[in-house]
Amino acid sequence: MLDERIVRVKVKGDYACFTRPDLKVERMTYPCMTPSAARGILDSILWKPEFQWYVRRILVLNPVKFCTVKRNEINSKQGRNPIVIEEKRVQRNSVVLRNVAYIIEASIYQEKQSDKNKPEKYIGRKGIDADRDGIFPRRVKKGQCWRRPYLGVREFSAEFMEPDGTEQPIQETIPIGSMLFDIFYGANGKPEPLFFYDVAIRNGVLDCEVSDNDKMMLSSHFRPPIDSETSAAIYEFNQQEETEAEL
Repeated sequence: MLDERIVRVKVKGDYACFTRPDLKVERMTYPCMTPSAARGILDSILWKPEFQWYVRRILVLNPVKFCTVKRNEINSKQGRNPIVIEEKRVQRNSVVLRNVAYIIEASIYQEKQSDKNKPEKYIGRKGIDADRDGIFPRRVKKGQCWRRPYLGVREFSAEFMEPDGTEQPIQETIPIGSMLFDIFYGANGKPEPLFFYDVAIRNGVLDCEVSDNDKMMLSSHFRPPIDSETSAAIYEFNQQEETEAEL
């Protein structure tokens, strides 16, 4: 079930690179953030197995500016044997974005809801408790995250904060053509790329409410075993946050 309430978070950075998969040798970025990158940033701030993030819109706040940088990469894929970086290192040019800022608008999708896992627990309450923040807004205010969010590649870290209400998207229309929407995982964990076509940034807004978004809500992801150290650490942290949310 998709919750109608929308959360907004502002992200910005000096550089960003949302790589086009159709250009394989040297990186070339899309002109704006992709929906999968937006979901990754939201997951970096708050990830729970009880829900998924449904990205609705991405607002482009700064004019689109490209620049070229040279980055160290490797010329082989990771396999069973460890890679010796010194032997595989290669320098490649990358066309990246400079001085970017976006507002991500998203909602919570839950396949099953319960009294203990209502959306307002994560995004805030209504009515008498309207001034009471949920887990996600509280983490944004404090700058808390599971891992440092980044803008396409890990070298380009992102700052995130609450929008102050004065931000306006650029008044430009930029055609993109086809864009990678996200990676869908089937029941057996097989990945399948999803693209949406004839897409454009219209008046500074990338609309992500397409049919592929509904399909992504059915995506499955392999999770660590329940008795693993990773699951134990996540469970302990979740319990602590839920206790704070109920206070």
